[in-house]
Amino acid sequence: MGTRSLTYVYDDYADNTPIICMYRQYDGYPSGHGADLAEFLHDGKLVNGIPFGTTEKMFNGMGCLAAQMVAHFKTEVGGFYLYPPVLNQDSGQDYEYHVTKDNVKIICYGDTEFDGTWEEFAEYCEAAE
Repeated sequence: MGTRSLTYVYDDYADNTPIICMYRQYDGYPSGHGADLAEFLHDGKLVNGIPFGTTEKMFNGMGCLAAQMVAHFKTEVGGFYLYPPVLNQDSGQDYEYHVTKDNVKIICYGDTEFDGTWEEFAEYCEAAE
């Protein structure tokens, strides 16, 4: 049996409503999916407009971040799925990750386990290993 998780990404322009919900079947705990998500977000710069000739890792808004996240994690059949971005859904998840433009919150069985910046999130997940 896997440790299931949901990852929500929120739109920074539409009253912080979720625009995507990604379900992960296995390794949903902070030292698993949390660490993988932190690595994906690491050094990513959130921008509004793409500078010409840049080689930096960047996300052109939260919609771009969400699309890149799916492309990053979904590399084969199974494992990851897209669900409707409905809050408070019961998908048998043990953990939920809520990603906003400057924050990540981890919820475990309905209780907030962590709430902090992307950088603090990476440190938290690294310490969980």
